[in-house]
Amino acid sequence: MTITKRILPKWGLFVKKPNLSQKLMLIGLAITLFFIFLAFFAPVLQSWGWIQNPREFLANTPQEAPSAKHWFGTSLLGHDVFSRTLFGAQAALQVVILATALSMIVGVPLGMVSGYLGGRLDKALLFLMDSIYTLPGLLLSVTLAFVVGRGILNAAIAISIAYIPQYYRVVRNHTVSVKTEVFIEAAQAMGASTWIVLSRYLFFNVIQSVPVLFTLNAADAILVLGGLGFLGLGLPEEVPEWGHDLKQALEALPTGIWWTTLFPGLAMTFMVVGLSLLGEGLNEFVNPRLRGENRK
Repeated sequence: MTITKRILPKWGLFVKKPNLSQKLMLIGLAITLFFIFLAFFAPVLQSWGWIQNPREFLANTPQEAPSAKHWFGTSLLGHDVFSRTLFGAQAALQVVILATALSMIVGVPLGMVSGYLGGRLDKALLFLMDSIYTLPGLLLSVTLAFVVGRGILNAAIAISIAYIPQYYRVVRNHTVSVKTEVFIEAAQAMGASTWIVLSRYLFFNVIQSVPVLFTLNAADAILVLGGLGFLGLGLPEEVPEWGHDLKQALEALPTGIWWTTLFPGLAMTFMVVGLSLLGEGLNEFVNPRLRGENRK
């Protein structure tokens, strides 16, 4: 028996034949990696002359249908839709990664400290996080976007606030259950400081669900960013972004120019589906009960 066959069953991965959930996770991973590839290599393709500059106005070819010269056609303003779609993936990934990373960096430590120390601090943080969680995520992001303004970092900050309570609640609940374990009590009895207990003994035992939240929040953040762009509150107008392009495309849709809405909309849809499938697959991986049910 090879090492792979001995180890992978313990991890709950593909023991003999991938089940439906695992196949869907692989599809989601493939879609996600495809968009990551587009985001990283779009500038390279432009430098090689394979795609147009997404900010360049093609004055002689506005509203041109898809053709060999412009695969996805051109927009009402004369932008190349194919290059705008590719560079839109880059903008989406930048904002989404920043937004989910910021919410994770804030929510995970707060959840650990709150769950471990308890007391008034725990009650105050619970009240604050529950108050934020009750607000609709898109409405909260729109309100914050008015305050912080446009830009990749500003959009990420506006989006991230809505996800902090999710990381906080998950990590806090895990911390409350783990802090009563024997190894934690032994570390406390040996005089380990709060920082040592949190960083060495608690951290790796309470973050199992964080990757799942990261991917699912990333999928939701793409839709929120699209909503901000559609309302004119996301990124600057010169930056290629799917939501903003859809807003511009609506002006041309009554005239029968369908390609300016189709391709950015499909790109956003596929990226959200890919991240969602990946997140659901990871959820099964880190949740033994789901893994056991799907193997029956």
